[in-house]
Amino acid sequence: MSVATIREATPDDAETLQDLILELAAYEQLLDEAEPSVDLLREHLSQEALTGCEALIAETDNGTAVGFALFFHNYSTFLTNAGLYVEDLYVKGTYQGEGIGFALMQRLAEIAERRGCRRMEWAVLNWNEEALTFYDDLGAEPLDDWTVMRLDEDAIEAVAEQA
Repeated sequence: MSVATIREATPDDAETLQDLILELAAYEQLLDEAEPSVDLLREHLSQEALTGCEALIAETDNGTAVGFALFFHNYSTFLTNAGLYVEDLYVKGTYQGEGIGFALMQRLAEIAERRGCRRMEWAVLNWNEEALTFYDDLGAEPLDDWTVMRLDEDAIEAVAEQA
């Protein structure tokens, strides 16, 4: 049973999310790539934002944030239907194994079901055995036949400027 309450994040949670994102980046050994901005989080979590960014926060009874999930909608052309993409899910190390990750995923599944989504998808680092086991236990299936591709900011600019 979870020791935390799950609630929707608001723009007022931007600083808390920034702290949790930096902890996640350190855990994933990607701290050198992390540049979370409180101002942008505040803007992107607003109802009017075009990013569609949403987040859930897991808190203890005394209001201490111990985890989060950041997500947005994607779209399947084959299913002609929306899906829910989980960009990040993180639970502080001292709270792992207490059902908080499951509670976050359960709430995400409830949101996806309520909104008529036919898929939930996310990426997980290949070395993160604990996460892989957790997701396997949920019934998630790895998509081994797909490769995640990315253009970074410089590459986007270079492609956009090609005539």
